[in-house]
Amino acid sequence: MKFVVQRVTSASCTVEGTVTGEIGLGFLVLIGVSDSDTREIADKMTRKLIQLRIFEDSNGKTNLSLKDVNGGLLLISQFTLYADCRKGNRPSFIRAGSPALANELYEYIIAACKKEIPDVGQGIFGADMKLSLVNDGPFTVVLDSDEIC
Repeated sequence: MKFVVQRVTSASCTVEGTVTGEIGLGFLVLIGVSDSDTREIADKMTRKLIQLRIFEDSNGKTNLSLKDVNGGLLLISQFTLYADCRKGNRPSFIRAGSPALANELYEYIIAACKKEIPDVGQGIFGADMKLSLVNDGPFTVVLDSDEIC
């Protein structure tokens, strides 16, 4: 499982002209699922995400978590995080999880985050989504279950 976490001052997701999720200060998170991912891995990744301290404190140090700043989450499923570009010029997505598994774990992650964070927005699994964001910093980190779990 991979999370691309972007610290934002605002972010939104639009599908066919309708906003499906938007937040102010918080994280825009692109979520990639592989076929080897499980709910246990999703739990570990979600805990790491929520506890991630990448907001600045009064001394300018990145010491504050999402909860410390009352931040929101915008969660977006993105299978292209598992693109394999080693051969040729057209990416292969064979390492991405099956749509059924990916959607199940995406919805599971959304539900887990809603238990911890009051402001959680989302995209629509498999839809053509348009994302708008103001990346704060810019500050972007990648959480990879191969390194965390």
